[in-house]
Amino acid sequence: MCQVKDYRPRQIATPYGQVTVRLPRFRCAGCGTMEAAVDWPARCRSTPELDQLQARLSALMPYRVAAGVIEHLLPVDAGISHESMRGRTLKLGEALRDAAAIEPTTAAPAITLTLDSTFIRSCEEDQRHLEVRLGNVEASRGARQVFAAVAKTDTAIAALIQRSLAAVGQAQETKITAFTDGCSGLRSILVDAGVTEPPYLDWFHIAMRLHHAEKTAGTLPIDTPEREHARAVIVTEVDRLHWRIWNGRAKDAQITLERIRDVLPAFHGEGGRKKDPAWHRLWKALREIDRYLSNQSAWLVNYAERHRAGLRVGTSLTEATANFLVNHRMNKSQQMRWSRHGADLLLQVRCAVLNSKPGSGFGQLFKADADPASDLAMAA
Repeated sequence: MCQVKDYRPRQIATPYGQVTVRLPRFRCAGCGTMEAAVDWPARCRSTPELDQLQARLSALMPYRVAAGVIEHLLPVDAGISHESMRGRTLKLGEALRDAAAIEPTTAAPAITLTLDSTFIRSCEEDQRHLEVRLGNVEASRGARQVFAAVAKTDTAIAALIQRSLAAVGQAQETKITAFTDGCSGLRSILVDAGVTEPPYLDWFHIAMRLHHAEKTAGTLPIDTPEREHARAVIVTEVDRLHWRIWNGRAKDAQITLERIRDVLPAFHGEGGRKKDPAWHRLWKALREIDRYLSNQSAWLVNYAERHRAGLRVGTSLTEATANFLVNHRMNKSQQMRWSRHGADLLLQVRCAVLNSKPGSGFGQLFKADADPASDLAMAA
């Protein structure tokens, strides 16, 4: 009843070059309708293997550079412009954002969750920077997942946290320990994600403030015996403040501040006409530490005890994750600005690359046969 009417060519880009496929169209002799013999995917221009390769390279380097790498290494003669690579990468990011969590085989007894935020430059007129919220989920048995999302987008950061927790083995009896920098907005995100226990204040941000105070104390002048003695007292007290906070005795920080205040008059008048002498910078740094600890006193913990037990004490791992996910590709040494939508979808691809699962459940347009030869071809 059906006869071949004609053949329609279709061009498709593969990692090994451009391929032309001839698809027959049939015409029914009874009703006169026409139909293609093969259910060809709509708007198909490339294979999933090429899409995933382009997305992986685009996640690691700028789009133009990634297009140049593919052009030099592979015989691809179509679909390698930086605009095409950007479109396919963002398409993969949308698929990864809506993907379901992979169920683990075993439940994790304990999970450590760290959440932080950073900023990237924006190309939008109404805003100079975009806030990026990112974090790390690590199970006690070693499984790890990272997540990130730009604020005020369609990507729900709470949903990403829940998916990451499920991927590393969250169960009803799993104990979750969370760390943040003390921001109330990040704590509310954890509540939305179902983390009931209050998060601890991470040691990384405390240590940064203490390090600044220690460096400033080291720049105090010692041109007189009185100032030399005063600087020795200040350095000792700042080091003692470090020890007190590390050992869960932050309430005694006022003792350190009082002792430093007693010897600071020895440096008054130092610096001449300088607007901000060293002693003034030191006092501002110490007051900032005191204010920070007072506002976050409910979330402090004995960091030394956790460290001796082999437990995490802060978000240092998340800071390294932020360097990979955001800074290396989107901030540091990158003179570029980002749209909110494009930055968010690119982050989903970069998270998938770090989680070692790019392209999971994406673009399965061509099914491999259950043939050992096809497996060898895919491996090649």
